Formats: sequence, C-alpha cells, structure tokens
Amino acid sequence: MVEIRPCRDEDDLAASTEVYNRVWPRAAFTVEETTAWRAGHDETLEVLGELDGEVVGSAVAAISSPRPDHVFTLITVLPAGRRRGVGTALYEAVSAWARERGRETLDTFAREEDPEGIDYALRRGFVEESREAGLELRLDGIEPPAVEPPEDVEIVTLAERPDLANPLYDVARESFPDIPGAEAEVMRPLEHWVQHHLYGPGNETWIAVAQDEPVGYAMLRISAARPGHAIHAMTGAKRAWRGRGIASALKRAQIVWAIEHGLDLLDTTNEVRNASMRRVNEKLGYTPAPGRIHLRGPLASAVP
Repeated sequence: MVEIRPCRDEDDLAASTEVYNRVWPRAAFTVEETTAWRAGHDETLEVLGELDGEVVGSAVAAISSPRPDHVFTLITVLPAGRRRGVGTALYEAVSAWARERGRETLDTFAREEDPEGIDYALRRGFVEESREAGLELRLDGIEPPAVEPPEDVEIVTLAERPDLANPLYDVARESFPDIPGAEAEVMRPLEHWVQHHLYGPGNETWIAVAQDEPVGYAMLRISAARPGHAIHAMTGAKRAWRGRGIASALKRAQIVWAIEHGLDLLDTTNEVRNASMRRVNEKLGYTPAPGRIHLRGPLASAVP
C-alpha cells in the first residue's frame, strides 16, 4: 500500500533528508541545510512516500524567480520502493502541486550512475537538457599550491572583506548568464542573492580584487553531512578580466584553505560545454567523478 503525505514536522523533514542522502550520497545535506534551501525559493513542497507504513521515498518541488515558469523537483526512492508505484505516486503529487500553480514543466536532475532513474524519466517524456561532468580532487598527500594571482590582483576572503559582499553582485550578474545552461535564468535581487547565495550554510567565499574592486569570486560549500568534504559552488569573473588566470588563482586559494583545514575531498560538476572551467580544474589535478544530467519534462497528467 502506497501513501503520499506532506512533511509535517522536523521528524518528517529528517526522514525526507535521509532518503535523499541515501540516493545522492555525494551531495548529502543536513536538515538545517535543506531548510535553508527551501527558504531561498518562493514556494516549496516536500512530501514523503510510504510503502506499507515505511518511508521509502521523498520528493521536493520549488518555484523561484530565476526560472518562474518551471518547477524544480527531486524525486528520490530507495531500492525497496522502486517498481512498486512509489515513484509514480510522488511524481503525480508534484505534478498536482505544479498544476495548481499554473505550471506545466518540471526540471530535475538524475545521477549519471543511476540508469534506472534516467530511464524512468525518459519513458515519461523527459528529455536531456544538459549534462554536467563530475570532477574531484583528493587532498591526501597534496602540497599546498602557490596561489599566484595576476600581478595587479589580490585574493582575499569574504570573511576578511565583508564590505565587498554587495559589490560582488556585479561580478555574479556578468558571470551567471555566461554559464552554459544558465543563459535564461533571471538574477535574484541583491538582498536575496547576498543572503541566500553568499551567506548560505557552510559557504566560504574567495574574492579577486583589483584597485579595491571585486573582479572575480569563488565559493566552497562545506558539507556538514559529509565531514572533510566540500563542493565548489561557483567560480566566476568579470568578462574584461577573463583569460588572465584569476579563476585558477581563486581555485588554488581554495585548495590551500582546504588542506589547512583538514579537508579530504573537493568536488564539483561542470556543464560539458564549459570547456574553460573544465580545463582549469583538470590542470589543477581534478580527476573524473560521477556527474549528473539535467532533465526537463511534462506533468504526470500530460504523459500519454
């Protein structure tokens, strides 16, 4: 017997997060981090899927202004619940929620190493929009690299220069539209971007400064759910300053910091068309890791 019900309290949110973390172990989150994620969106849904009274699936859905016409969703089902109607019931619940809000399209991600999940989506009319290659850097035994920014550029941290938080917004506004796959996204207002992007849980930010103005930045998201692990969340530079080694210097500064703070692993995903950033990572010693696929598709009722 399959039952779908909303998350009602902290225990339900913990159960939902646990299902997600077991399906996406390389991108695990704490309950506090998922709560912050929801706060960064305009509307959200979180539901559990139970099979004979046991939680075996969960789904989150979100609407936000960067892509206001689409609903982002992640539907995760443990092996014990697959091929037993749990995923379909969660898909229908998300679709009903989206339809009530006048949306017709769902965006989601699938793990490259989960062919069963990818096939499930494709059979329901989803199509691949983009693909992100995974990369990782294991830090055991690595000597801290020399940061070596361009001669007229200084690398500082946001913790050292909190006065640069608002000026960094101009760097982001130039950087985000140039990321393959993000061309159509609308930037959030300054205040929201600073609160939820720069100062999200676990974020550490490095800034490239020239003549006391930020010209680039890079973020690490430190995983509370995976001690010793951090994710590269964003690296960008103003167009006029690209091709001068700023991204490489920012990444090297992050590697130095990670080694000094006892981290074991840095990982990231790069859209496969983002050749310049992939080259930066590969030159710094990052090696292939599992990636993810961005899928877009119809609501459940639109499937023949």
